[in-house]
Amino acid sequence: MIGLSSYAGVMESPMNSAVEQQPVSPLDNTWKQETINNQKPRSVGGFVLVHAGAGYHSESKAKEYKHVCKRACQRVSLLCVSSLCASISNNVLKDSPFTNAGTGSNLNLSGEIECDASIMDGKSLHFGAVGAIGGIRNPVLVANRLLSEAQKGKLSAGRIPPCFLVGRGAHDWAVSHGIPPCPSDKMATKFSLSAYKRNKRKMELAEKMDTGHNQTKKRRQSSENENGSGCLDTVGAVVVDLEGNVAAAVSSGGLAMKHPGRVGQAAHYGCGCWAENACNMNPYSTAVSTSGCGEHLIRTMLARECSAAMQSEDAHQALLEAMQNKFISSPFLASEDRVLGGVIVLRCCTCVDAQPSQSIQGILVEFLWSHTTESMCVGYMSAQDSKAKTHISRLPAGTVPGQSLAIEGGVCRLMVATFNPTAKQDC
Repeated sequence: MIGLSSYAGVMESPMNSAVEQQPVSPLDNTWKQETINNQKPRSVGGFVLVHAGAGYHSESKAKEYKHVCKRACQRVSLLCVSSLCASISNNVLKDSPFTNAGTGSNLNLSGEIECDASIMDGKSLHFGAVGAIGGIRNPVLVANRLLSEAQKGKLSAGRIPPCFLVGRGAHDWAVSHGIPPCPSDKMATKFSLSAYKRNKRKMELAEKMDTGHNQTKKRRQSSENENGSGCLDTVGAVVVDLEGNVAAAVSSGGLAMKHPGRVGQAAHYGCGCWAENACNMNPYSTAVSTSGCGEHLIRTMLARECSAAMQSEDAHQALLEAMQNKFISSPFLASEDRVLGGVIVLRCCTCVDAQPSQSIQGILVEFLWSHTTESMCVGYMSAQDSKAKTHISRLPAGTVPGQSLAIEGGVCRLMVATFNPTAKQDC
């Protein structure tokens, strides 16, 4: 049995503020409570929340973006959470031409595809990542393999296994561990190639024209409005199983026309994703996956900051304050006109509710997403659901991307009933 509730809000922030401001109350903070069916709880495999990027999602392609997230969620199974997270990011999100990861990724200045990916297991706290890797169709599989190899222990002669590989070294390691290579031209799509040609023409024209600082600034702003936010798409997932184990993954093709060798937040520790099981110091298990302008996310280590914030009592307020104080108004980004990024977050805890004939053990999952970009596409479901829920979150009309944020989410209770007539309540 699953009960869902939702809430939403938006908050304005001062432009170019280097001082941490106390967040303003959300302009719109509405709550809806759905009816909870009086049915016996049954076992489920877990809960998953995915995103298809924080950037710009056109109305004309909204159905396609939602379909991508829906297919990703329907991969929910009884796999271990890290494998499940990699499977979702790999098999559906990365193979969609509508997302900037794997197939259809942005091309760099040299017209090649280089991808970043990472995955973190909240139980073992192991992390695997690849950066600027080319010639591999599904880089997140390489990141997952790095994680699993590290969990096996030290290599021969006491060597410590790598957790982060880049470039050619990452490619060769992947092939040597059975992950098939793929020519870069096979990963490009008509859409990504046409975008590359269009961006290249604009760059060449801009370099030829020198009509003063103001005109250059106007051209740059125009280019950002037309292409910038739409090229920030990254894909990712956060999951939890019935034992409260969490994992997070993220994968990206990076910014359009990036310099060859550039590594974005999707590969950086604490920036692209974060997952951490509950322990003595932390009452909640948390998992985070980010999207947006990699440099902004790297300089603020947003994934880890949001995870730490989730240990507060009020998850919604904690995420709102983290996005405001640690991201939009971060002193590390004081020189930026627009701070662009988004996160999906889940946190969970376990409780047991005793009934006369059975003990009901449940996982209470709070899940949220927040973004400063024009929009963010998400999907979520539990393994017992017949279909996923999908949503494209958008900033309200009149707000400025990079200077305001939207935040939405809900709560889900996963329950498992086991016969135990002597069970006591512990919740």
